[in-house]
Amino acid sequence: MSHWVYALYSEKHDKLYIGESADVDDRFISHNEKATKGWTLSYRPWRIIYREECNDKPSALIREKQLKSGGGRRFLRSLLT
Repeated sequence: MSHWVYALYSEKHDKLYIGESADVDDRFISHNEKATKGWTLSYRPWRIIYREECNDKPSALIREKQLKSGGGRRFLRSLLT
């Protein structure tokens, strides 16, 4: 079953959020509308700036960790310019 790694950006707060999910569209709605607690709640609204399909959850978790590194965050920020 495929899994997704995604990055959200809050322009209002200049924040990045990087996560993984089997259903990135539902997870995005959760971050923007459904969540009643958690870190992302404070920085709404979010927009998806990056998504990448992985073969399985372990692969997605590895890629998520890469994107959370300094180089990964620089790559994601480069997509904003």
